[in-house]
Amino acid sequence: MRNTVIIDAPSNLGLRPPAPGTVPGCYKLAGALRENGIMRRLGAFEGGVVVPPRYDRGDWQEGDGVFNAAALATYTVRLADRIERHVSAGDFTLVLGGDCSIQLGAALALRRLGRYGLASVDASPDFRNPSNSDRIGAAGGEELALATGRGQSDLTDLEGLRPYLRDEDVRALGTRDAYADDPEITQLRELKIPVVTVSELRAWGPGDLGSATAVSLETSALDGFWVHLDADVLDPTVMPAVDSPDPDGLLPDELTALLRPLVRSPRCVGLSVTIYDPDLDPEGTAGALLTDLVVTALADG
Repeated sequence: MRNTVIIDAPSNLGLRPPAPGTVPGCYKLAGALRENGIMRRLGAFEGGVVVPPRYDRGDWQEGDGVFNAAALATYTVRLADRIERHVSAGDFTLVLGGDCSIQLGAALALRRLGRYGLASVDASPDFRNPSNSDRIGAAGGEELALATGRGQSDLTDLEGLRPYLRDEDVRALGTRDAYADDPEITQLRELKIPVVTVSELRAWGPGDLGSATAVSLETSALDGFWVHLDADVLDPTVMPAVDSPDPDGLLPDELTALLRPLVRSPRCVGLSVTIYDPDLDPEGTAGALLTDLVVTALADG
């Protein structure tokens, strides 16, 4: 049995402000899941907190590239240092975000160690890049593109390790059907990166899809794989506390069935959880649900 280690990565550097003069509240995600007993319920070990730099976009304007880029680069390296330590030790590493840009820390850590895959469970593919959009700026919507080497070099080529992930080692699961014709999805399909929409996932069966995806990432060509979970993959009727609560997402049982075979694979080395915003969840019900889902997916029995 591997030890599960929980690392807090409370960074909101990759999201746009929800309103002028405010900052995204997803940096409180880790605290909320801890309040719901995630460490005790998983029997997890303490991995500490990787404290992010201050959120400050300065005089950034549209067209200036990724905002908070210098802070993101610094944070990615520091988070990668912590993740690398635990993956190298054989621990299962659970990273509580934060926005989706924390996934760059995991990708860089794994690239240092070898060749790893990624199963990204997200309502959108986060593949915005200069070749498919003129609205570059928020790394939380661009981290998959950055991790595969698309975008500015101060984020895509840290330590000269570009790309952190190879295209053929990535799977995108749970994308909203309404996004099916978006330029990001079109480009992913042209690149032969598998994209599975919600309706396709249901037609396949969440558990069967999770198992098949795990098998595809258990190839001898890879040293292992990571799973990334964005809470917005859930339908807003059960998870309204996200920055983009678009309709027609997964239901809790579907997400659990999809995640379980992925995170329980012996080749899966970690899971990141992102985007849930306690500021948008005054009763705490969405946070309790997210905690339950992660525990159910990971716990034995």
